[in-house]
Amino acid sequence: MKRRFNPYTLPPWARQIREIGIQIIIPLTIFQGIRTVFFPTSFDVLLLALLIVLAAAFRYDWI
Repeated sequence: MKRRFNPYTLPPWARQIREIGIQIIIPLTIFQGIRTVFFPTSFDVLLLALLIVLAAAFRYDWI
C-alpha cells in the first residue's frame, strides 16, 4: 500500500521552500521556453525539459 504525500508533515522551512518553488516555476519555465526558441542549445533544451517536469510535479503534488 502506497503512502500518500502530505506536505504538512514537512518542517516549516521545507514547506516555505516548496511554496516559493510553486510560485517561481511557471514564470521561469515560460522564460526558458522563449529563450530556447531564440537561442536553442542542448543545455537550454535539457533545462526546459527539467523545468517542465518540475512544474508538472508541483502541479500534481508529486513533490
